[in-house]
Amino acid sequence: MRKIRYPLIMSDYDGTLLRSDMTIAEETKDMIARYVADGGIFVLSSGRMTPSIINEAKKLSLKGIVAAYNGAEIVDIQSGERLFQGCLPVNEAIEICRKMEAMGLHFHVYDGDNFYSNDGGELFVLYEQVCQVKGNVIADMPLSQWVEKRQLKVVKIVALMPFETREKVYERMYDAFGDDYLVLRSAKFLVELCDKRYSKGTALQYIADYYGIDRKETVAVGDNQNDLAMLQAAGVGLAVKSAEESLRGKIEFFDATNDENAVGKIIEEYGYTKEN
Repeated sequence: MRKIRYPLIMSDYDGTLLRSDMTIAEETKDMIARYVADGGIFVLSSGRMTPSIINEAKKLSLKGIVAAYNGAEIVDIQSGERLFQGCLPVNEAIEICRKMEAMGLHFHVYDGDNFYSNDGGELFVLYEQVCQVKGNVIADMPLSQWVEKRQLKVVKIVALMPFETREKVYERMYDAFGDDYLVLRSAKFLVELCDKRYSKGTALQYIADYYGIDRKETVAVGDNQNDLAMLQAAGVGLAVKSAEESLRGKIEFFDATNDENAVGKIIEEYGYTKEN
């Protein structure tokens, strides 16, 4: 058993741990398992909805907790118990939905375990395939009306669009809501809106406190704008080499991509002391 240097490592999933072919390298899986067996705590922190990221955590045989929805939910992997959930006020969720409807956007709203969409087209099907979670298409009324009628506890709202229009959508949503909400680019075809009070950074602090670990003794790894708060909150924050250029100059880049076992190499370099 090797001596642990940083006892908590938190990793983003898509674009960081997951390779471009939607698999995780066997050497990465082995390194995670070894680190956990030696007493380290490895936590997934994702923008994905809770059921999706819990499924991925179970595939890695992880126990403990995960952070979902960019930190707005923290959930026990085995029991499914929600330790923390941060929701948008209903009236504010309705306002965001109405803006997206006025822009003619395909978008989803999430209430924790479920998501609802105004469009069952190609991007919806792709999203279901990636997340391995079935969605609900609302065809008989606008989503804003659905949220109002159900008084839905909305954790996150996501707009989906082709990559070539993502920046324009992001700018318009940021202009409308950036003062009051987290407006984030995540995957290449997503723009996300979340409550500003919750982020992957607040999730890292919650999870460090939960395990009784000083935040300075944590490592965080990510690749995208929605990871920045987590990377800045950690004792060591690292972007994989393939990360979005928008992170450059804000966080240190590690010299390996998600396709080059970046997370496994980071565990080896930072997770353990140099002594055998």
